[in-house]
Amino acid sequence: MGYDKSQLNYADSVLPALSVSEAQELQYKLVDKMSRHFTGEQLLSMGDLGVGPRWKKPEQTERAERVLADFFGVEKAALVRGAGTGAIRTILSTLLEVGDEMFIHSAPVYMTTKETLRMLGIRPQVVDYNELKSLEEAVAANHNCKVFYIQHARQSPTDTYDLQQVIQTVKSVRPDLPVVIDDNYCALKTPGIGVEYGADYSTFSGFKVLGPEGIGVIVGRSEHIRKLEERNYSGGGQVQGYEAMELLRMMTFAPVSLAGQNEQVEEVCRRLNEGEVTGIADAYMTNAQSKNVIVELEKPVAQEVISRSNALGAATHPVGAESKYEIVPMIYRVSGSFMEAQPHLKAYGLRVNPMKAGASTVLGILDKAIQSLKTESDRR
Repeated sequence: MGYDKSQLNYADSVLPALSVSEAQELQYKLVDKMSRHFTGEQLLSMGDLGVGPRWKKPEQTERAERVLADFFGVEKAALVRGAGTGAIRTILSTLLEVGDEMFIHSAPVYMTTKETLRMLGIRPQVVDYNELKSLEEAVAANHNCKVFYIQHARQSPTDTYDLQQVIQTVKSVRPDLPVVIDDNYCALKTPGIGVEYGADYSTFSGFKVLGPEGIGVIVGRSEHIRKLEERNYSGGGQVQGYEAMELLRMMTFAPVSLAGQNEQVEEVCRRLNEGEVTGIADAYMTNAQSKNVIVELEKPVAQEVISRSNALGAATHPVGAESKYEIVPMIYRVSGSFMEAQPHLKAYGLRVNPMKAGASTVLGILDKAIQSLKTESDRR
């Protein structure tokens, strides 16, 4: 296929995931925080609307934000429009001016993040986060950079950097340098998010933790979160109380659901490598955005397999990458950043996520799709 597989390090690239029992404890912690910031009657209400006089926003939204700040152990939280992308753009626009420099990782940049850099006029300074020594030297040498930005999920299949180590390295050299984490695809799935490891700000999409569409979450230091709230003094720009309440309710169910899904990801990978489905050259887990299985086929028929999987009951495109709508397994192309890093995956690769299905359902669909192609080819 034109690539040296010995150079790839997929196993080391996979992020640690919460066990089901750990996820249950996270659920209990969230509910405990909810009971501290709401009365029972407030929790049973749908939520209020508009720019309330007390906090210049819906009261239920303010209380939900206090729950999230307490839950993640930070000074303040803000719910914003635009999902995870909106959260990233909002905090970066608060921290930076047009033309400012920002550290980013030397890997393909997620498409909407790349557009954020263009829109805000940010000048990226590229450093390899996998090499801590060179990273330390770069941060020490470049004092023009005003933000250090990290994507928690993998940008490349060979990324191996440890989020906490990267944050600690940056802070040991420049403790005043704001560290911003894109925690999309990792919040409530991994043992911690960026702010829990010492970053200044974490951002993620509420949609990816079973919440409503379009809500972004920013948690971290109060100074700049208060600043972005002041800039958002508009009724139409507020996250309304009913949306904040729906986010909290659905987040309650997210950790355990996502931990169960992680178990099925691992089982799918194991059973594929044991040869349960013919026509598979290799299967390995990655954090290509969400944790999933990359399947490499023996023949360059990935697009045909995806098309046939649809008729067999699999989703062939994401909605929000593990949103509340994604029930059946997803059999889809690999992410754009992964294809940029490994072009052969366009023809040979599949991204498989069980979503809320069991491993046997996933393997059954894959097997039928691949074998139907083989049968059709044999007839010719």
